[in-house]
Amino acid sequence: MSPFQEFTVNPDPAEWWSAHRGASPIVGTAIHNGRHIRSDLQDFLGLSADQRLREEDPFTEFFIHDLPNRIVFHRSRFEIDINRARSGAIYLKPEQAWGLKVWAQQLSDDAIAASLGIHDAYYAMLETYLRGIEQQYSAFVLLDIHSYNHRRDGAEGPEMPFEKAPQINIGTSSMDRQRWAPVLDAFIEQLRSFEFRGQRMDVRGKHRLSGQGRADALRPRTVPSNRLRHRNRVQEVLHG
Repeated sequence: MSPFQEFTVNPDPAEWWSAHRGASPIVGTAIHNGRHIRSDLQDFLGLSADQRLREEDPFTEFFIHDLPNRIVFHRSRFEIDINRARSGAIYLKPEQAWGLKVWAQQLSDDAIAASLGIHDAYYAMLETYLRGIEQQYSAFVLLDIHSYNHRRDGAEGPEMPFEKAPQINIGTSSMDRQRWAPVLDAFIEQLRSFEFRGQRMDVRGKHRLSGQGRADALRPRTVPSNRLRHRNRVQEVLHG
């Protein structure tokens, strides 16, 4: 059996997310991994699957599969973006989605409420999940894994120059960098020691990516991304 058969590449359309819990204080999340959009929204869509792929992060679940604690979100961020605050979690206007017109026609109030219900349910689950780890270990580390599109002009366009787009970006803009320097610096140096295709990995912290939000996650340089506030929502969940 191929080891790749263990991954949930095509999850049940009814599933919102998959969550695994084990004996570890480290948690991995892949919250933009999903591509599925529920059937009652299909006729409203103004973007093709390929167009949506530009800003989705498929296969980021592969990066966290070896962690005993991991959460993979299966719905497309174009249905509901749990990396944004509830008030902006549905892309109703092009300025919320890199100038893209996501919906060909206006969504009904019921459709919006159904999507926001997923957002609410996710963070209710996350609070219980993280509090359980906190009670067991007193603290935890959450690695929020994303990717980003380094061909901003389309699949046939030029790659973004490496000076503007490191292979791995450690988002630190919403944390106390000085306090966590001993952990972050060691982590970055360990990643830089890894060789890929005969070269050391280009790993940077604080590197800002263009888009709707901050670079608050570990991002492999593969497919689309511009991320916002999952880390901040985690802090809100824990501190109220």
